[in-house]
Amino acid sequence: MAQIVETSTQPLTAVDVDVITVDLIENALRSARYEMDETLFRTALSPGIREQHDEFPLIADPEGKMIVGQFGLSIPDFLENFAGTIEEGDVLMTSDPYSCGAAISHANDWLVVMPIFFEGRVVGWASQFGHMTDVGGKTPASMPTDARTIFEEGVIIPPFKLYRQGERNDVALDIILNQVRKPDWNRADLNGIVAACRTASRRVQQMCARFGVDTYTSALNALLDRNYRAMKTLLALVFEEGRPLSFTDFIDDDGRGFGPYELTMTITRTGDKVLIDLTGSSAQAHGPINYFINENLIRMFFGIYMITVADPQILWNDGFYPLVDVEIPDSSFWKPDYPAALNGRNHGIGRLFDLFGGLLGQANPDLLNAAGFSSSPHFMYSGNYSEGARKGEWFQLYSIGFGGIPGRPVGDGPDGHSLWPSFVNIPCEYLESYYPLIVDRWETIADTGGAGLHRGGNGVDVSYRFLESGTIAIHDDRWLTYPWGVKGGEPGARGRKWIETSDGRTVVLPSKVHDVAVEKDDVLHFVTWGGGGWGDALARDPELVCKEVRRGLVSQEGASRYGVVCTEDGDLDVDATDALRSQLRAIREYPLPLFNRGDDMDTLLRNSLEETGLPAPTPPPVR
Repeated sequence: MAQIVETSTQPLTAVDVDVITVDLIENALRSARYEMDETLFRTALSPGIREQHDEFPLIADPEGKMIVGQFGLSIPDFLENFAGTIEEGDVLMTSDPYSCGAAISHANDWLVVMPIFFEGRVVGWASQFGHMTDVGGKTPASMPTDARTIFEEGVIIPPFKLYRQGERNDVALDIILNQVRKPDWNRADLNGIVAACRTASRRVQQMCARFGVDTYTSALNALLDRNYRAMKTLLALVFEEGRPLSFTDFIDDDGRGFGPYELTMTITRTGDKVLIDLTGSSAQAHGPINYFINENLIRMFFGIYMITVADPQILWNDGFYPLVDVEIPDSSFWKPDYPAALNGRNHGIGRLFDLFGGLLGQANPDLLNAAGFSSSPHFMYSGNYSEGARKGEWFQLYSIGFGGIPGRPVGDGPDGHSLWPSFVNIPCEYLESYYPLIVDRWETIADTGGAGLHRGGNGVDVSYRFLESGTIAIHDDRWLTYPWGVKGGEPGARGRKWIETSDGRTVVLPSKVHDVAVEKDDVLHFVTWGGGGWGDALARDPELVCKEVRRGLVSQEGASRYGVVCTEDGDLDVDATDALRSQLRAIREYPLPLFNRGDDMDTLLRNSLEETGLPAPTPPPVR
């Protein structure tokens, strides 16, 4: 347990804070959080952080409770596992999930935690982590899809003081950077993270000077209490007391040929509190897809979903944590035993939101979303330039793919979007300027979004033409199971990956693969999956369907899923549409299913090779 060294013995005092001051401090913290982002974006070198914004900031109260942040992490878990003193000017760092209580979840995430001192007392914490493009290990980008242990995934940095009272530990940093393939990128990205945390620290100190430290910390307590009261009300509205709700989804495979992995969540309300129980989920995976997550992050994801759905303007924070109990079984997918591999945990992160959507919608249809692009699929490309001024120079790309967002009660799911709202696409111009490739195609694929009253978003086909030989790696999922539709909506399409070789062959790729050799003029088709549809497709506005046919979002044939007939010019054929909808209504079964998964698991496995070109995964052997 960390020991905080403070030079002031003056205790913090709770005072009454008027609502205007609370509002000023809240919005100042919100601005400081975005300033953290911008500080990092303008100093980072890796495309994953600089262009796609794969980083997550946080500003916390003196106890480490998050007040503002995005994805977040658990400072209390980090501090609980840090052995040593923490003084003014110290900057703490780690990349080892097993040494910080899973405050982060894989070794590519470099986490910085900084105490914020004011007049000799800790008044808060600034923290940020970012995904490093490479941290060493046996494969470029440090995400081997066949890894069995974390030792195969690169350098593992235990919690230590990167800065001690303002002085950087250059010896330790040089040892760390000697393990990676792009040390200049890692150094710049890490410096940017530290600078972002220092920016947040200055802003908090300025607020303490302006309002007074007791007013500042009391305002934080008011913000935490507001979320507590909001969540208390929401839990009573959404969940019937004593009625457990359960839902199960799957991750298709673990990169080593085993799967599918069952992920089950049960939520039960008792009094003012709920219990989130992950018992019933699969045992830890043999491959690197395990998502080592601590209880506070489960609470945080649950709160993000609940509060954002209820009121997107509320600044969610950790104040509601006492209302949420969490049960995570040991040796499971969610809490694997050391030293299980963790690099592919991005699939589990997204599935949490699918699980919450499937659960909460059972209690309140207004909260029911279909399954969508619940992952952050990775594409990596690396090698050496073979000619010209850069001959022999190493290049390495890490990027995150986009897909179809699910249909929702409020409308259609966006096409070709990220799971995380803050992520943005790497511009094609950037890729073609800095890497030996050409983006032949970046377009949504018609009909890949599930049909429904509200259509699921379409997946995309990004086609990369390679100008240098090298190797590629892919981390993706939903190649076997479908993103399910809800309330009569149809499931979205699966994801697919294949290479058109320069000599005319087509090579189907698994969803999780690394060290795949590519040659000049080979083309990779990186096709992502669509979002499930929401509601009865036969109730969708037929004029809108034909408009989407004209825009290339729905095909002429695909319009028939909505019972719509469009002319060759894309105009609505009213009579033919009325006739088709009457015919379809007469032959389908009622009531429409609440969840539509496409096929049962036995059928999916039996038809896997024929439908996907890939053999079905086999059940994981008992560990």
